[in-house]
Amino acid sequence: MIKFGHQIFYMSIFNDTKIAFADRSTAQLEKAKWMFTAIQHPSLTNFGIGALNFTIKNNFPLVKDIVKNTLFEQFCGGETREQSMKVVQKMYNHHIGSIFDYAIEGKEEEEAFDVTCKEIKENINFAVGNPAIPFVVFKPTGFGRLDLYTEVTAGKELTNSEKEEWQRVRTRYEEVCQLAFEKNVILMVDAEETWMQGAVDDLVNEMMEKYNKEKAIIWNTIQMYRTGRIEYLKADLERAISKNYFLGYKFVRGAYMEKERERAAEMNYPDPIQPTKEATDDNYNDAIDFVIENLTRVSAFFGTHNEKSTELALDKMKVLGLAHDDNRLHFGQLYGMSDNITYFLGENKYNACKYLPYGSVKDVVPYLTRRAQENTSVAGQTGRELSLLKKELERRKREN
Repeated sequence: MIKFGHQIFYMSIFNDTKIAFADRSTAQLEKAKWMFTAIQHPSLTNFGIGALNFTIKNNFPLVKDIVKNTLFEQFCGGETREQSMKVVQKMYNHHIGSIFDYAIEGKEEEEAFDVTCKEIKENINFAVGNPAIPFVVFKPTGFGRLDLYTEVTAGKELTNSEKEEWQRVRTRYEEVCQLAFEKNVILMVDAEETWMQGAVDDLVNEMMEKYNKEKAIIWNTIQMYRTGRIEYLKADLERAISKNYFLGYKFVRGAYMEKERERAAEMNYPDPIQPTKEATDDNYNDAIDFVIENLTRVSAFFGTHNEKSTELALDKMKVLGLAHDDNRLHFGQLYGMSDNITYFLGENKYNACKYLPYGSVKDVVPYLTRRAQENTSVAGQTGRELSLLKKELERRKREN
């Protein structure tokens, strides 16, 4: 057992920092240590985010270069897909795949949605025949307005113009899903806030039923910090069996906890989030069991920075005698975080991936600031990153 600050970490199999940081220079590790130290302080992070958004929006000189050499370098692959290929190849040398994440957030114009749709199609074509890029992903709000998804989820009557707008959203889904099917590229749809997610789930289920007849090509994302998700999975499975198609899921804990709780309290409806972190962890681990028990029908991508959940999944694979690279089971973490997990998995030839965001520095600032805020709210995550960075820096110092 290791104590770091107020956090206690149990010894895990993911402690080899030499493997974890094989691709990072000492200068990069020092920079990362500085950033995670700053992120550890919520008040400092919130002040920095406010200042960053203001200076980027108003084109302050030098700010873009500072961001590019700090947060952007830590959490993004490059400004374009092509620029990111250096990072992709470097990681693939360690048996780690990359999932291009077009990290443009907060745009709500039809033109922007069409640009995003075109970009996702290009990512699908780019991934064809390339084992270093095993998945393509998109965010639902990259294809349509959050408020429109919310109205559809709530079952509200749409105006004629909204009906036309929703049809354009459906068309974007249809176009990328059909292309993914034709090109045999797995396409994952991210999850977002609960109040819009119902419309997303319905659309993705429709696409699964249409395109997953032979194998799981279209995958949904399930947030296990939500209540009722195991019941949702069981209903999904029952429907898939009755209609004879396959299911693919990315499992995450979830990233909108504070926002979800605040909205539920303000609007006086039941909190949709598990009451404690322990309950969320148990729910996530129940999802692992669900997958392992239904592998004839279900494929999974375990997107988690939780070491215990990852190790539990590996243990269950071992009990069943599954190959490390069984193509129904994948693991992934965000680029710039939890390299101790990803590189261990790659070293041992599991299907390991990194979510690799890309986009212009100015456009990905909302993504980067969200990443920083999420790190401040995930108990122990930043402390764990710091402890591993310090351990590796000390190891290198001893060996030099």
